[in-house]
Amino acid sequence: MSYTPVNGIDKLNLVMDLISARHEAISGNLANVDTPGYVRKDVDFTQYLNTMNSPLETQLSQKLGPSGVIQERQETRTPADELAEMQKNSMLYAVAAKNMTSLVSQIKTAINVGKS
Repeated sequence: MSYTPVNGIDKLNLVMDLISARHEAISGNLANVDTPGYVRKDVDFTQYLNTMNSPLETQLSQKLGPSGVIQERQETRTPADELAEMQKNSMLYAVAAKNMTSLVSQIKTAINVGKS
């Protein structure tokens, strides 16, 4: 996936897509917690944060480590660990959705002011 966001809506849309992909990976981990030989999956946002060009996104990208959308991880985690990750991921999505709502509201206001 080689996508370079060009504006705030594109950035938020990409972040929400990545959070959704991570939610799917965590759900799969929970569903297969007792499956012998199952390898845990996770989503790493680094590669995509690197394309967004803001100091905060660059700092996050440096802290998150190597890139890749869905990665297999050999680590063993309990269902409680996965549920905690799912809850954190849900909170990230809620914040991203709130930011998207705010951005759309700002755009609507700018359009309406421009009509006056």
